[in-house]
Amino acid sequence: MASQPTETSVDRPVDPLVTWARVVYALHAFSLLTAIIGTATLVGAFLTGWPSIIAVILNYLKRSEVRGTWLESHFRWQIRTFWFGLLWVSLCVAFVVATLGIGILVAWLPLGVVGLWFVYRIVRGWVTLGDGRPMYA
Repeated sequence: MASQPTETSVDRPVDPLVTWARVVYALHAFSLLTAIIGTATLVGAFLTGWPSIIAVILNYLKRSEVRGTWLESHFRWQIRTFWFGLLWVSLCVAFVVATLGIGILVAWLPLGVVGLWFVYRIVRGWVTLGDGRPMYA
């Protein structure tokens, strides 16, 4: 009895929008990598680095094209990662300003948590995209 050929990732054509989502994850990862290698913080590099800013702009440019597809969840995940990160950092900065001297001493903890959150979101999203699955919050 002959076995049926199985479909592998090599056999499937790559959708240009999947490539687009990969590029966005790569841009975000590049921002994080520059922070790890350079002198910037993870949070600072992610939110103010050109790669992440370009990535969120790319998300908005192609967002309408992925509406109704499984890729919509990845685009939403990427956009929310950027904007929620900005919110968390703003709250951390507000905490530092509100408490002045003591806030500076403990600000590294919430900023470190936000930095790890960025890494988690990018890695989880990229791996899930590689598996061809939608993101679930």
